[in-house]
Amino acid sequence: MLYKSVDVWKRTAVGLTRYQCFETLPGRRYCVQSADSYPAPFKAAQEDSWREQQDLELLFEQAPDERTQTFATIEEAIAAHEVDFRRT
Repeated sequence: MLYKSVDVWKRTAVGLTRYQCFETLPGRRYCVQSADSYPAPFKAAQEDSWREQQDLELLFEQAPDERTQTFATIEEAIAAHEVDFRRT
């Protein structure tokens, strides 16, 4: 299976959220592997490299479309992830 990585950013009242999404190829289905929050004011830190390492570890561990449900649109995948993890 092939996966296309798609980062989607959301501005919130307290900062930013980055959704690590994947599109399955073929099939054109979407899922969210993780969501990371960046509170304002932003300060670059080693935390960013840790998050990238965690994203890779999750991908090695299990296929994203096996870890979570897939959806026809990226918006549906993000909305379901927000419900699952109660993000707003």
